[in-house]
Amino acid sequence: MPPRFFQSVGRPRTWGLLGGLFLIALLSFSAWAQLRNGGRFGGPRRSDPNLPAEYSWKTDPLFEEDGFTFARLEYERHPWGRGGYWDTDSPDADYNLGLRLHQMTSLKVRPGFNHIAMTPQNLANNPFVYMIEPGRLELREEEVAALRQYLLNGGFMMIDDFWGNSEWNNFAAQMKRVLPDGAWVDLPIEHAIFHCVFDLKEKPQMPAIENFLYRGWTYEPRYTNGVMDPHEPHYRALMDPDGRMVVIACHNTDLGDGWEREGEDERYFRKFSEAMAYPMAVNIFFYAMTH
Repeated sequence: MPPRFFQSVGRPRTWGLLGGLFLIALLSFSAWAQLRNGGRFGGPRRSDPNLPAEYSWKTDPLFEEDGFTFARLEYERHPWGRGGYWDTDSPDADYNLGLRLHQMTSLKVRPGFNHIAMTPQNLANNPFVYMIEPGRLELREEEVAALRQYLLNGGFMMIDDFWGNSEWNNFAAQMKRVLPDGAWVDLPIEHAIFHCVFDLKEKPQMPAIENFLYRGWTYEPRYTNGVMDPHEPHYRALMDPDGRMVVIACHNTDLGDGWEREGEDERYFRKFSEAMAYPMAVNIFFYAMTH
């Protein structure tokens, strides 16, 4: 991470080392072929807080404080309109994503379901954070200030699983409070984030599993005044005043369902989880932690 990240951290951390580990870990993906060729098609869903051994590997004592943590942000929401909540797809998405990173890379991953409130200390301890379904997001003033400090000091936030015009407009308005001088950029498929580890030919788009299995959809429709909103996928980057990507918003797609529901249907796993949800996540992690 940029050196300025350390300015907001209450005690010494080694995120620079962690970034270096990404360079090494994400280049060793031979196990991915094992998953594709003859391995089971997906992991079991686990909502039991008493995780079985498969989901509760021991971390290296040398990385007890500095292994990668997939940190999910808690938030409040408007009471009106469509949209989910911060714990959508959890804990199974988090368990499965951690397991796949642990299996497929040499990355030192902290297992489990790690969710945090948006406080300065919590944010400072996690250089990468994840937020899901922000279509009804409503940030408190103290969260606005904490997120602003976090992003400007080197943190990175991934946004996932929100659809249509109204959900985008609400989220963008909330982020305008966080970074009034930030600028959104719609990333083209040529951008490095789609190619830095996995070479993706198109922007990943996937629906919730029910919409695919029972309706045959590859998207989730939203309507404005009875007219369907455009539903092509967008990967939009929020750039800080120095031109650094601080947020990636995965709009009109549901990567989290690809992690959570990977073990329920082989068609869904092959088409979405294996081909899109995990590769895009790995690319985002790699890009965020090495830029």
